[in-house]
Amino acid sequence: MGSDMAVNAESIQSVLFVGLGNMGNPMARNLVASGFNVTVADLDPARVDALVHAGATAATSLTSAAESADVVMTSLPGPTQVDAVGEQLLSTLKAGSIWIELSTNDLDCGRRLESRADEAGVFLLDAPVTGGAEGAEAGTLSVLVGGDPDAHRRVLPILQAIGDRCDRLGPFGAGYVAKIASVSLCYTHSVCLTEALLLGVKGGVEPARMLDVIQHSTGRSYVADRYGPEILNGGYDDTFALELAAKDLRLAVEMAGSLDADLPFTAGVLDLYRSTLDTYGAEAPHLIAMQAIERANDLVLHERQLATPEGATQ
Repeated sequence: MGSDMAVNAESIQSVLFVGLGNMGNPMARNLVASGFNVTVADLDPARVDALVHAGATAATSLTSAAESADVVMTSLPGPTQVDAVGEQLLSTLKAGSIWIELSTNDLDCGRRLESRADEAGVFLLDAPVTGGAEGAEAGTLSVLVGGDPDAHRRVLPILQAIGDRCDRLGPFGAGYVAKIASVSLCYTHSVCLTEALLLGVKGGVEPARMLDVIQHSTGRSYVADRYGPEILNGGYDDTFALELAAKDLRLAVEMAGSLDADLPFTAGVLDLYRSTLDTYGAEAPHLIAMQAIERANDLVLHERQLATPEGATQ
């Protein structure tokens, strides 16, 4: 962005929020609850109606809403959707407006849009979020921001309505890189947690007790605390789809290639997730991939958990 461009905080009167899925919906609601004038858009009219009932305004069309918006926020499934929506936004956004892109996206798509945003005089911040659906509900997400420091400073009150960490990590693209790196670790953790649980249970430890040991040992992690119970209860966390998890891992492996990074463990986890898509389907809960590991070991943990009397040892 040229140095002659400036963001005026006082001019930020309206926010357009695009994408009301499991993450976007609670983020938009938290913006409304914080007193921002929010217009919402989504392909699902029911999602829009729910936000209107919460105090938002429904966009009559994406382009007309973008024309009058001071800040646009997008929370979309991946690069394909970000690219398509971005083309519409950048054809109508006014110069000096700010686009906060909250999706998990790749650098190629982001850089194409950054170039177009610069030509249009629009400040584009990559700002993917992490913290899960529960963090989106509570407004405690970590927002990983890359881009113009002045634009980041000006929209900080907006970011603080959805997260409790809203750090600028560097120039444009830094947020995307940080998000993809962190989520690849999350999926790898899930695989290693499942293997550790299987090893313990096969050795005679009751599933819930094995998870408790992990949660109070050097192997403790967010994944063990949040996803361990989902593996043992057979729910496999339906707040995030298997297809989206596989997409995140694909982005990680592709990014590694573009940055000359060798990530064999991540590539192996991607292979696992891709293979389970054919078995369980795109909309299955993301942790269902762990069941492939369980079945390869002839031990489905939630079935063993149900069969084991509480407090008993095996």
